Amino acid sequence: MVRRDTRSVGFDAERLADRFLQGNGLTEVARNFRCRLGEIDLIMNDNGCLVFVEVRFRSSNRFSRARLSVDIHKQRKIIRTAALFIGKHARYANSVVRFDVVAIDADDHGEQSIEWLQDAFRPSDSRL
Repeated sequence: MVRRDTRSVGFDAERLADRFLQGNGLTEVARNFRCRLGEIDLIMNDNGCLVFVEVRFRSSNRFSRARLSVDIHKQRKIIRTAALFIGKHARYANSVVRFDVVAIDADDHGEQSIEWLQDAFRPSDSRL
């Protein structure tokens, strides 16, 4: 069995999540926004709502499911990075925002399941 490097696995997971979200009516605004504070995998538009999406992939759920891996520290990092994105892109200054998680889990046979957690966390939950 050939192990793939984490970067290509992550890229494939983000591409799958992007297609999934577009299939559900969202449009892509940006992908892999990076700054000194962190990275946001996908930034989407959902009928005027700016959606910051964290994509998580687990090749095995023996230890934990993908959705459970977005802890309070990761949430804070995403929220701060989102604020910087909005600060750099003035056209989004008055946008309603949402933080979603797309969790992709693979079973022992390689079958993948996608779970979309809309409004997965809020800035008030993270006590910045």
